[in-house]
Amino acid sequence: MVMATDSTIMLANAHAPNSNIAVVEYVENDEDEDFNINHISDNEFEDEATANHGKLHVGTAGMASSVANLSNTILGAGVLAMPYALKNDGVFLGFLVILVSGFTAGAGLYLQYRCSRYLDRGMASFFAIAQKTYPSLAALFDTAIAIKCFGVGVSYLIIIGDLMPQVIADFFFADGNVGDTIFVSRRFWISCFMVALIPLCFLRRLDSLKYTSVIALLAIGYLAVLVVGHWLVGDTISYRGTISIGPPSLSGVLSTLPIIIFGFTCHQNMFSIVNELRDNRPTNILFIIFSSIGSAIILYTLVGLTGYLSYGDNVGGNIIGMYASSFSSAVGRAAIVVLVLFSYPLQCHPCRASLDHIYTHFILQSSVSPVRSGIQKTSIPKRRFVVVTSGIIVFSYIAAMTVSSLETVLAFVGATGSTSISFILPGIFGYKLLGSPYHVPIPDVTDDDETLESGETGLRQAVRLVTPEFDDWDGEREIVRDLDGEGYIIKYASLALAGWGIFIMVVCLGTNIWLLRHASD
Repeated sequence: MVMATDSTIMLANAHAPNSNIAVVEYVENDEDEDFNINHISDNEFEDEATANHGKLHVGTAGMASSVANLSNTILGAGVLAMPYALKNDGVFLGFLVILVSGFTAGAGLYLQYRCSRYLDRGMASFFAIAQKTYPSLAALFDTAIAIKCFGVGVSYLIIIGDLMPQVIADFFFADGNVGDTIFVSRRFWISCFMVALIPLCFLRRLDSLKYTSVIALLAIGYLAVLVVGHWLVGDTISYRGTISIGPPSLSGVLSTLPIIIFGFTCHQNMFSIVNELRDNRPTNILFIIFSSIGSAIILYTLVGLTGYLSYGDNVGGNIIGMYASSFSSAVGRAAIVVLVLFSYPLQCHPCRASLDHIYTHFILQSSVSPVRSGIQKTSIPKRRFVVVTSGIIVFSYIAAMTVSSLETVLAFVGATGSTSISFILPGIFGYKLLGSPYHVPIPDVTDDDETLESGETGLRQAVRLVTPEFDDWDGEREIVRDLDGEGYIIKYASLALAGWGIFIMVVCLGTNIWLLRHASD
């Protein structure tokens, strides 16, 4: 039986009108002296709570916008390569890989949320959590994220430059002869769309991109309808090759494995989703994860299966490009442009945040105190925000104008960057934090469990903050420890996820090197 003693500290001005922090209540475990609050005394905790008085963050984003932004981050042009992936995997193994990839990606997202509870609300980021777990590697982690997001953003601009001349030819030149007009210039179209993207890139909040995300999702919805429609009509039967239930070869499976696994990468924006969400209780976070990952699994399976059944082993890497020239296929190519156009700002947002963290770590290290929960500043100063955003736009524009293909570079960046942010980092962060008695996880709203409300938490300790400023439901917040059986299970499951990420990284890097050597022979 756990014996507990209660003590209550009344903060200064606790009963003053409109006070933000009214009461801090400790429930301490007498049987284990290590169960204190970050190993600090009551007075130190009171001082820190008072110092952070009035700085509690309140999100404003809704559920629908969060699902839209996370889904748009997941669903990119890679969906068009799903039929090609199933060609190499076979129907059964391809579907299995999609399910496993979706499940592991969702596990990484959930671990990010669990880890974010060890920071004050609105403060979560890869950098902030790395500062609490592996401080010396924090800048390295953000460097990988910045490079990955920058490379993907450049690839989107390259896709726009390659597709727009085809779209113009389909709509305005029936014979396909555009001539030497400016409309066939990829640089012209990259420049035009870059100008259109500038205002979107300067939006500070991810939630501000919800409307463009909805438009992008409508575009990808049209692409899915187009692929399914061609299969139902059966106008590709004359081009259909052999259909395989199992994988034709191991090399084919390995070569297309990254297409499916990296097709679920969205973890670079998960912390922003958690920070900005108005009500980020666990059930809402799980709903967002299940909705986004679940819709991606359904869409990937639907497009992959119907596209593969349409062409068999004759299917190519871009299913839309295989359809005969028509108005519907022309709209499909335009939809791809819209999709990647509105996906670019979703890469710019985390890239900017990571570059700012790197700058703060190296340039301002001598003048900035170590990052602590509730003390670090997440908002980028206006001048630095403008400079960093402008730098991303300018350098990605230059790269897209001078490079026609980033396929090889992105293959290696994806093998390292995507596996790191999707599996390895959430895994090692979760293993380090979950179940640790010297950290304080902070759920953002009161748990409905009556045992938590009463403070009778078994092996857990609880600290209750009564904060009228956070009056989402009943005006209370709960701070509880992940020290129960569930916490330990998730802790070691986190280690398994990190191991999975390392395995995928090794396999993908090895495959990329093998394909590179094979192509040069």
